[in-house]
Amino acid sequence: MATQEKYPNRWIQLVLGIVCMATIANCQYGWTLFVAPIEDKYHWARTAIQLSFTIFLFFETWLVPLEGWGVDKFGPRPVIIFGAILSTIGWILCSKASSLGFLYFAQILTGAGAGAVYGTCSGNSLKWFPDKRGLAAGATAAGFGAGAAVTVIPVANMINTSGYEQAFFVFGIIQGCIITACALFMPRAKLPPGTKAIPKVISSKKNYSQTQMLREPLFWLIYICFVGVASGGIMATASFGPVSRDYGLDKIPVTCLGVTLPLLTMAMSIDNICNGATRPLMGYLSDHFGRENLMLVVFGGEAVALLGLVFWGRQPIGFMFFAAMTFACWGEIFSLFPSMCADTFGSKFAAGNAGTLYTAKGTSSLLVPLAAGLAKGGNWNRTFILSACIAATCSLLSFFVLKPWRRRFIENNNKEVEAQEAAAAAAAK
Repeated sequence: MATQEKYPNRWIQLVLGIVCMATIANCQYGWTLFVAPIEDKYHWARTAIQLSFTIFLFFETWLVPLEGWGVDKFGPRPVIIFGAILSTIGWILCSKASSLGFLYFAQILTGAGAGAVYGTCSGNSLKWFPDKRGLAAGATAAGFGAGAAVTVIPVANMINTSGYEQAFFVFGIIQGCIITACALFMPRAKLPPGTKAIPKVISSKKNYSQTQMLREPLFWLIYICFVGVASGGIMATASFGPVSRDYGLDKIPVTCLGVTLPLLTMAMSIDNICNGATRPLMGYLSDHFGRENLMLVVFGGEAVALLGLVFWGRQPIGFMFFAAMTFACWGEIFSLFPSMCADTFGSKFAAGNAGTLYTAKGTSSLLVPLAAGLAKGGNWNRTFILSACIAATCSLLSFFVLKPWRRRFIENNNKEVEAQEAAAAAAAK
């Protein structure tokens, strides 16, 4: 008697991926807490310190296509463990860095490790949930967006009490141990027969490899939109600490739900919650109402939020509100774009393809030093206005150009696949 084949519980796999993402999130979203202490200790130029963040993002994103290929070939477990080891070593070295060169090297390792974890968990969720891509990608990305909200307070407290070096060292080890433990229980995606994409969102039946996808002009339009919207969010992520300091807001006591914290610490907690919460929400809504329809709304919302910082950002309430709105309106790109990529170019190579698209984040990180340069003397309005204009352009581009183009592309692919299937069936008879 044949035994029924057992399949891993995909919801457990989703939760493990979310935990990994939440744990690695500090490498990006906790960075702004370290900028001022490093500047105070070594008196390096802020633009030079922020260059290390650009280096981190560059290596976090530009190695993801290779790491995604590793996931498609070997499964998620070895890639995530490799990422955990690298990110731990990177933060330990950050705690010891006494020169800019050493700090840059440490951020290379941290970025490569964080990218291995992020790219694997994000791409893996697309494979486990072809029928709920937006929700799964959004929930996984939410771990990365909201994860730092849990640890930002203890990290900030340790920086204040024991120094930023101790915070790098202790949390680097904790993060590595948690991620490795989760990875041990994450096998290659294996779904029961019959699990397939739902017809609410148009999806391609044709699978494109990374090299095939790169030859398609449509991919590059998606890439440009990703870069444009990410640029505003990346600059905000890296700069809200220095912005609040330049505006004299960072240490103002703020009370929320009975908890009193310095404004920067409170704002970062709220920002990361907003950043994380919108990812599964917008992913779920995009599953039902279309990716580009949501992009029109939220990309426009990011433009409004950045302009709000221009007019009301120097007031404590205005800064907190529009900073949170900025985070809420850019975080969802990490659910919308990976889902769109799998919809458009197929599921078979989803991890590698999503990783290739994710390099757009690294491209946008090149604007971080530009943001610091434009804001020289504390004039951040130029940075916010530039970012708002880019976000508004991408909002219109995604709806009026990307949407009809992508629909035609997928429909043509599906006709081609259906014709091949019909020919094969006729030949079999």
